[in-house]
Amino acid sequence: MSISMVFSFSAWMSLLNNYVIEVASFDGSQIGILQSLREIPGFLAFTVVLVIIFIAQQRLAYLSMITLGLGVFLTGFYPSATGLYITTIIMSTGFHYLETLNQSLSLQWLDKQKAPIILGKLSAVKSFASIIAFIIIFVMMKFYSVEYKYIYAFFGLSTSFVGILAWIGFEHFKDDVVQEKKLVLKKEYWLFYLLTFFAGARRQIFVVFAGFLLVEKFGVDIHNMIILLFVNAILNMYFAPKIGRFISRMGESITLRIEYIGLVLVFISYAFVENIYFAFFLYIIDHLLFSMAIALNTYFQKIADPKDISTANSVSFTINHIAAVFLPFLLGMVWLYSSSLVFMIGAGIGFLSFLCSFLIPHEPKKGSETTLNLFFKSKIT
Repeated sequence: MSISMVFSFSAWMSLLNNYVIEVASFDGSQIGILQSLREIPGFLAFTVVLVIIFIAQQRLAYLSMITLGLGVFLTGFYPSATGLYITTIIMSTGFHYLETLNQSLSLQWLDKQKAPIILGKLSAVKSFASIIAFIIIFVMMKFYSVEYKYIYAFFGLSTSFVGILAWIGFEHFKDDVVQEKKLVLKKEYWLFYLLTFFAGARRQIFVVFAGFLLVEKFGVDIHNMIILLFVNAILNMYFAPKIGRFISRMGESITLRIEYIGLVLVFISYAFVENIYFAFFLYIIDHLLFSMAIALNTYFQKIADPKDISTANSVSFTINHIAAVFLPFLLGMVWLYSSSLVFMIGAGIGFLSFLCSFLIPHEPKKGSETTLNLFFKSKIT
């Protein structure tokens, strides 16, 4: 399921900046609007809790895979602003439901001690899937001049097809712990929620504007963007398992501090970069630092009541996307004035995350969620 999701989404994302500029003639504000619309389904991820009342999580994941594939399939056939906005929402609904369920089921099924290592290996497998996708795209465009719409169609249909096969072929795994079927915000998890909010804001600046900077400012063509993403995937495939073992050995607090201070430095560098090769270097480092974000998930796994994992993951996905709904649009407006200011805002958000990471205990667990030891046993429903 992880491979199938990454296969089509990697194609969608890797082609997007070149596609919207070359075919749809987007400017900074329009890409901001599109990315804001893309995040609305993420903001509504809490509705997963309402849907699993009627359909099992695993089956809902299959439906989400099929929806993701359909959205990617349609993308290339509607190269207008309105068409791209609509197909993006379809694609994003499938993707965000699938990602929410993916994280939820992983944290429910994996042993707490082995989770960082296995999640690191899963990240490496996802990177391998991305590599295959990038190779296929490169060959299609470089040697056969395949149009964007047919590339999107191929990858979209592949994911939908795998979703159907999974539904037919996989057994249904029983849930060891019955999950809550109502939305719950717990004060014990406040630090996880806050760091999740900051992560969503930072991620938007990277996802929306880092690639757009390379295309708009440095004129990077689609072939070089694919090569860059290919290098990212190769490095992540090598480093992700090592990052998982690092988290297991050093703990979540140290790992997240390294990630956050590294992102601060990268965003400041983005703001003033003038050399294309240094911009490539920043893009690669940026991507590797985000691989450390699995530490935030394993931190939550250690402090969470097992029956809260599904609902809390849904809620955290919504929190992650609060900024995502409005930030790309607002920063798209800022971009028209100053691209440097966009990345300086990202650096500020990264610094706030760095400060908050000192509140994570060295050995987090239920009852020791933060170093402040506040807000225990209280629930807001």
